[in-house]
Amino acid sequence: MLGIVAAAVVFLEGGRYLGFPITTLLASAGIGGLAVALSAQGMIKGLFGTVSILLDRPYRVGDRIAVLSHDGIVEEIGLRSTKIRTFLTNHLVTIPNDQMTDAGIENIGRRSHIRRLCDLHIPLDTPRSHIEDALAPIREVLNDHEGMDPEFPPRVYFNDFNPDSFNIQIIYWYSPPQLWDYYDFCERVNLQIFAAFEEHGIQFSLPLRHTYWKHDDQQGPLEVNLSSTEKTANPV
Repeated sequence: MLGIVAAAVVFLEGGRYLGFPITTLLASAGIGGLAVALSAQGMIKGLFGTVSILLDRPYRVGDRIAVLSHDGIVEEIGLRSTKIRTFLTNHLVTIPNDQMTDAGIENIGRRSHIRRLCDLHIPLDTPRSHIEDALAPIREVLNDHEGMDPEFPPRVYFNDFNPDSFNIQIIYWYSPPQLWDYYDFCERVNLQIFAAFEEHGIQFSLPLRHTYWKHDDQQGPLEVNLSSTEKTANPV
């Protein structure tokens, strides 16, 4: 900015010294400035985007952010662009700062905890007593668990009847938000729930699909009848 101001002063003073009218110099400077602005509008947009990022500080170098379908660590905030190292693929992504200012940025690095929401599906033929047997050990495993914030106690509920299963929903929060420690804890919780289900003879519901074939090549609806012996009749 100082260089631009100094160049303008030198231009005007030098022209006045050589005898050019000030109005001519100003008009020339205006035309030249317009040409420069049109040719460098991308750079100017990037510069204003950089200023907005530095003033608003939605993220800093080292923060993990999710923006424009990219999830990664901020490695550099330059005058024109921001460089992000993607979390899973380790690719370096460069995004212009004017796009960063217009995009919705999710700053994952500044979260206070990691939340897990998990649904366990139990077969529909499971007795009610087995559902109660399933809830008790899950609540016991998560009672005062590692990384628990007293303001966010775990929640375990038999919350829904699905078309093909009973649903048990598990919600808990882990802090501090260290991702690999969180994954280790989730693995221990999963194994303990698995062991408790095996002990009580409780099964996990699996997706079930029935396929029926027509024995002729004629178009028309497929009729399926169920007999009293719970065997599927031949399709018509």
